[in-house]
Amino acid sequence: MKLITSHTCKLTDDQAALLRSWIQQHGWEFRDVPYARFAAEHDKTNVVFYESGKLVIQGKGTQEFIEFILEPEILKEARMGYEAVLNPDLLLPRLGVDESGKGDFFGPMCVAGVYVNQKVIESWKEAGIRDSKNISSDKRIRELAELIRETPGCVSTVVPIGNEAYNRLYAKMRSVNTMLAWGHARVIENLMALRYQMNPAPVRAISDQFAANKETVANALMSLGREIELIQKHKAEEDIAVAAASILARHEFVSRLANLEKEFEIKLPKGASAAVDKAAKDFISRHGAGQLNKVAKMHFRTAYRAQGLPEPPKTEWRKR
Repeated sequence: MKLITSHTCKLTDDQAALLRSWIQQHGWEFRDVPYARFAAEHDKTNVVFYESGKLVIQGKGTQEFIEFILEPEILKEARMGYEAVLNPDLLLPRLGVDESGKGDFFGPMCVAGVYVNQKVIESWKEAGIRDSKNISSDKRIRELAELIRETPGCVSTVVPIGNEAYNRLYAKMRSVNTMLAWGHARVIENLMALRYQMNPAPVRAISDQFAANKETVANALMSLGREIELIQKHKAEEDIAVAAASILARHEFVSRLANLEKEFEIKLPKGASAAVDKAAKDFISRHGAGQLNKVAKMHFRTAYRAQGLPEPPKTEWRKR
């Protein structure tokens, strides 16, 4: 197993004071480093704590320092550096797939995929890449999407399903999960077609398990997608590759929803709510019911209410 020889993280003022005290007590040699609050070295390890609050650890003793000093004594928790030692799978080259817009009445459904390797993952340690549902700012989503696309070694693709295409597919498939499975399979296929850009080659693809039966996605895979292991699991967004995909998918959704608002000169709220119901009625009063399929998912009950049509009977959910 390759040892960690470099690590970066953020410290609070209290954690920094605790670290400096520990270093003083254990006879490390302090030295001057530009823009650093303090820097010290001992044996095979160099530590620099910068004015920005960033801590940089380098040297052959980095892994040991993280394992026995930084995390148990200073941070009081396990973070990326040590977790990767315990679970090498965290650094494996892989594909992550996720979607956005599935639960939004207005706007498209977008599926994105991202390839990551060890260098990409390590470069994102302090970037704040996480499940897009935990990022409330569209501005921050845009910033992270740009970072992901510009990261050397990262390969990505997005498959947007615009509203008119979405409504045609739903009329044919009669199942959001079947459509989503097709979208995931299409993204994996598109990424595998770009595998010549990936070094090393991905060993697996990871996605959220949105269907009760894992075969829903597995059966939708195309020729290239069948060449790679597919892992479906709940809370897949905890994996950084899937989290990055969720950010790209959300950015694509938000961008396309904004374009629809400009085209039709009307506010189209996200999600499904009373505000969305009102916006749907306002849209019809301005543009007519015949235009609603260009901006909305017509199988939602919101579409029936906005048009004054009786809602279809609810089907009872039963656990299989």
